[in-house]
Amino acid sequence: MVNEPTKRFEMTKLRRTANAFVSGFVKYGACPPELHLLTTRGRTSGFLRTIPLSVLDSESGRYLVSPYGEVNWVRNIRKDGFATLRQGGWIELVSVRELSPAEAAPVLKEYLEHPRSAVVGPYFDVPPEAPEEAFEAEADRHPVFQIVRSTTIRL
Repeated sequence: MVNEPTKRFEMTKLRRTANAFVSGFVKYGACPPELHLLTTRGRTSGFLRTIPLSVLDSESGRYLVSPYGEVNWVRNIRKDGFATLRQGGWIELVSVRELSPAEAAPVLKEYLEHPRSAVVGPYFDVPPEAPEEAFEAEADRHPVFQIVRSTTIRL
C-alpha cells in the first residue's frame, strides 16, 4: 500500500477567519482548557503576532506542538525563546526550549492520541498508534517546544 503524501498547511482566508473567530472565544475563556492564544514577536517586523494554539499538558511537562510544520510562530519563537499564552483573563509569559527529535517523539505521539487528531492528523505521515520510533522521523517536520519557565498574571 502506497502512503498518500502528507497534507501541506496553507493559511487561507477561511483559516484566518476561523482563527479570528476562535480567538474571540479564547480571549474570554469560553474554550477547551488546552486552547490558548499564543503571542510571539515577529522575527523581522517586531510586531506582535497572535494565533490560537493547543497546549499539551502532559505528565512530563507542558508543550507547544506545531502540527502544521515550520510555520511563522515556530520561526518567531526560535528567535526569541519566549512568548505569551492567554486564556480568559490570564496571561502567562513562557520561556521555551526546542526538543530534539528523540525527546519530541513521545510528545508527538501523545499529541496525536488526543481527539484533535481528526483535524491535525492529515499533516502527519504516521497514525497515532505508530511506535515512537516512527514519530522521531516526524519530529523534523513538527517542531516541539517544552515550556521551561512561566509567570502568570491576572488581567
